[in-house]
Amino acid sequence: METRAPFVVVGAFVLAAIAAVFGFVYWLHNTGGLGPRANYHVQFDGSVPGLLVGAAVLFNGIRVGEVTDLGLAPDNPRRVNATISVSSTTPVRSDTKVGLEFQGLTGVPVIALEGGILLKDSGAVPTLVAEPGAGQGMTQAARDALRKVDSVLSENSDPLKKTIANLQIFSEGLARNTGKLDSIISGLEKMTGGGTPVQKITYDLRAPQNLGPADKTIKGQLAVPEPTAVAMLETQRILFSPAKDYPGFADVLWADSIPKLLQARLIESFENYDVAHAPLRTADIGQADFQLLIDVRRFRVAIDSEPVAEIGLSARIVDKDGKVVASRVFEGSEKFAKVEPPEVVAAFNEAFGRVARDMVAWTVGAM
Repeated sequence: METRAPFVVVGAFVLAAIAAVFGFVYWLHNTGGLGPRANYHVQFDGSVPGLLVGAAVLFNGIRVGEVTDLGLAPDNPRRVNATISVSSTTPVRSDTKVGLEFQGLTGVPVIALEGGILLKDSGAVPTLVAEPGAGQGMTQAARDALRKVDSVLSENSDPLKKTIANLQIFSEGLARNTGKLDSIISGLEKMTGGGTPVQKITYDLRAPQNLGPADKTIKGQLAVPEPTAVAMLETQRILFSPAKDYPGFADVLWADSIPKLLQARLIESFENYDVAHAPLRTADIGQADFQLLIDVRRFRVAIDSEPVAEIGLSARIVDKDGKVVASRVFEGSEKFAKVEPPEVVAAFNEAFGRVARDMVAWTVGAM
């Protein structure tokens, strides 16, 4: 005879086992594990929105237990009493701070404990009192902040109206003076070197070409060091006397500083006379037999009754022992009609041509 299985008993046993497993998992998840527990009473002076029995309890951000009971205080309608169960190893002291935190995007509330300064257990812990406003949610905090802002705005409505009116007057003034502001900004950019760089126009001196045949050659090795000059002449700008800004010369420069430019063109003038025995720069040779030392006295445009380009150079020929063989002052000038860069440069070329011819002839004769 075949024995019938008690299906009802087996089914009930399976359902009970499943329920027990789920219950154990739920209990294990909410209590944080097995082990001895400690219960503490927490007091909130205010609302605790969303806090439920079973909510997590964190100590310094670590889950240590859960909320086991919630209730209203019968003697104070604004107070909420809660009971928490935490691991007995949690260092809860009498100065432990209590608050309410909202975690995640949904703002799930949890009770947050923060350790105090007491290191040793001081005995039974009294009721833990939460900080004022601990149960205030983000929404409520935003409402309170907006309420304060609205109060400040309403109290200062008249000064705000005056400030806005002044800003309107200021903006209208800026709009009326846009052209002036543009010119001021452009001037500041030029002064500080900002903005689009202005293309400079450079001019060079012209060495004299037709110096005639070299009837007499230069004896010995001659060197022409860079001429000496006062600091005012160490420039590429065209200088005027009296000093003044003339239209058209702001972006005009010599091809090099005045002393270096004179050195290069004087050497070129000697080369045009006798290239085989022409002098060199001091840095290009060792000990030279002779040196032509030049001091720049004047290299300017004089504006008196009529403009004139003036050049003044003092020259000395010194041998290798430092003895002065000969010395002379060379001066040249050339008048011109209009104070314009091309005419000024042409006048300097004429004056320099005469000075260079005289200096070459004098140097060859003195050596």
